Amino acid sequence: MRISFKFHESAIPVMLLCLCLLLGIPLGRAQSKFSVIAFYTAKNDQAHISYVQEANNWFAAIARQYQFTYTSTKDWNNLNTAFLAQYQVVLFLDTRPDHPDQRAAFKTYMDNGGAWMGFHFAAFALTPSDFPQNWDWYHDTFLGSGSYVSNTWRPTAAILHVEDRQHPVTKNLPVTFKSAPNEWYRWSNNLRANPDIKVLLSIDPSSFPLGTGPKQHEIWHSGDYPVVWTNKKYHMLYVNMGHNDIDYEHGTNKTLSFTFANPIQNQLIIDALLWLGKGAGKQLPHSPAAQ
Repeated sequence: MRISFKFHESAIPVMLLCLCLLLGIPLGRAQSKFSVIAFYTAKNDQAHISYVQEANNWFAAIARQYQFTYTSTKDWNNLNTAFLAQYQVVLFLDTRPDHPDQRAAFKTYMDNGGAWMGFHFAAFALTPSDFPQNWDWYHDTFLGSGSYVSNTWRPTAAILHVEDRQHPVTKNLPVTFKSAPNEWYRWSNNLRANPDIKVLLSIDPSSFPLGTGPKQHEIWHSGDYPVVWTNKKYHMLYVNMGHNDIDYEHGTNKTLSFTFANPIQNQLIIDALLWLGKGAGKQLPHSPAAQ
């Protein structure tokens, strides 16, 4: 005896939902809001390696919770137009591309409404060094920061001041909060003098002195230090955080602090990702495709 079943088309979404639950398929995988690709290098500095490992685990968990897809790669050859077309948000976890073709592909992606968030060392440039300032568009125009000048040491938590609580990235933050420990950077360019740059977070004066040394120039006693900002001509965000504290002195290389162990700071990054993902792909006023 053959038994036939007829389903009304309105029941299909419910059936798919039940099937996903029975098979253990994350709902976000089937209904992802946007796709994120993270590039990283994770070499040389143990603090950056520790951070990248932590970041990949944390972003994967957040992706499941907020229903977007997260993929990471250390193959910078994937930074090409065809590959980037699959993703709405690009992350640079710890470095930047160095090959001219990769740089050109990234610029094209951003010029055409792509979204990006970079962390800590992704903005580093110092001449002479292994990461010289040889990409003017990225460091001077896109980031606006120019070259690296100095940093605090050891990695230390700072009190951060939220300068605009109306922005989608900072709307859920208090006026001030204590960050995770970090190595803080100072830049050659005055970000506040750049009309395209909007500073969202800076180091609050109550943080000073910031750093413990032992070198005195690695302890900041005053000054203006933006740590999170966006370029209004692009859909982007730079976050200075991304350097875990490591036990170098005793040779254990044990991680002593974690970037994503701070709930308030995590909220900043979550809201940033959701903002970037929501607006990704929109043609911006300066975009060649919009002109």
